[in-house]
This record gives sequence, C-alpha cells and structure tokens, in this order.
Amino acid sequence: MILIFLGTAGSGKTTITASFGRYLEKNGKSVGYVNLDTGVKKLPYRPDIDVRDIITVEELMKEGYGPNGAIVESYDRLLSHAGGIVGGILELDEERDYLLIDTPGQMESFLFHDFGIRITEHLSEPLVAYLFSPEILKKPRDYCFVRFFAIMIALRLGTTTVPVLNKVDLIKEELPSIRRLLEDIDYLNARLRLDPSMQGLLANRVCSFLPEVSPPVRVVYASAKTGEGFDELETLSYEHYCTCGDLT
Repeated sequence: MILIFLGTAGSGKTTITASFGRYLEKNGKSVGYVNLDTGVKKLPYRPDIDVRDIITVEELMKEGYGPNGAIVESYDRLLSHAGGIVGGILELDEERDYLLIDTPGQMESFLFHDFGIRITEHLSEPLVAYLFSPEILKKPRDYCFVRFFAIMIALRLGTTTVPVLNKVDLIKEELPSIRRLLEDIDYLNARLRLDPSMQGLLANRVCSFLPEVSPPVRVVYASAKTGEGFDELETLSYEHYCTCGDLT
C-alpha cells in the first residue's frame, strides 16, 4: 500500500510520516520510507529511498542558486532520474506492507512540477493524504477552499485524495464545530450565505455543487504528535486497496 503525504509547509508531513510509520510497525506491519524532499536536512525516520542521494538544495545553493531557484532546479535535475526512483518505489512496495512517501516542504515543487506527475502516474493506486492545519480555518470560506483543493490535487495527480486535518491535539474545544463545517455541506452553505463579501459569494456558489463533484471520501482528523486518528488513516488505506467498498 502506497500512501503519499502532501501538504503546505508546516502542515506536518515529515512528522506524520515518521509517527504513522512507527504506529504501523508497532502493529506488526512492515513499512518502507521514501523521502522526496531535496531541501530537508534532518529526518525523524530512516528513508529506504532518498532523493538527497542524487541532489540537494544545499549543493545547488553552493553553485550560486538562491533558495527558491535551488528548489526548482533540484526537481528539474531529478526529472531524468524519475524512472529509477519509480522503479525503486515499486520494488520496495512489493517487499513492505506499507510504503510512506514524504513529499517536499514546498508543496508546489511536487504538485505543480512534472516530477510529481511522473512519480504518481506510474505508481500502483497510491492514496494521497492531503494534510492541512487548523490555522488556515478562520472563516467558512476557508472550509470550502480545503474541500475543493483536495479535489484539485486528485485532478492534478490522478490519485484518490483524502483530506487530513492534522494537529487536532491543539483544537480539542473547537473540533466539534470544525467537523461540522467540514462534513455538513448544507450547514457550510448556510454559513456562507451570511458572508456578504465577494469571496463569500464565490465560496457559496462553488460549494453549492460540491456534492456533485466530490468523490466519496471522508475527512481524517489526526495528530502526528499523539497518534490520534491513525487507526482511521490505516482503515482508509486498507479500504482504498480492497474492492469491498469506497471511502465514504
């Protein structure tokens, strides 16, 4: 089973890769780890496949590139190695029960670069966990954005994508109201109709047809720190690979 962690910088991709991997190992599963971040310096897990063995952002900065230019250039150079990386991932997937893929800290380096497409399109039914943090959920329209961004990731990468709200250990009191806005589209639209701004109007129109375009998936509420929600994430991973049901 291949699980790809994708999300914005600071959403907890690397931390949850390590902690979810430990959770699986404690439950008797064999786990493989893949690091696709050329800029990370330290990892809390030992990667079986590591793109830093090919190129790093630090090396490119020594050549004169700025930080952002070095990130882009690193994935330009990795393109010629994509086939070999995919081959290694597929081989490792045959050997392990779970294969966890940690993507770049800057999400656009994977999502909007050909490197990310080349990786995902050749993998065997990967499941993408789209991580987002509670900090971005300030207004009702933010909830609409999160749900639609998960759909856009699925469209871009051609993968089943599950929204994962990370860091729920920080929002115990607010979690019930957050869950309702994420899960109850009618309630969300009712809240959006109270927003007179252009953004609120747009969000209301967009979310009105969310049920028509949203695939049958459910939101996972997790904490990379406490392990909360890991059982649900494991269940979703299993359901994704079996033929007995969907992800509702």
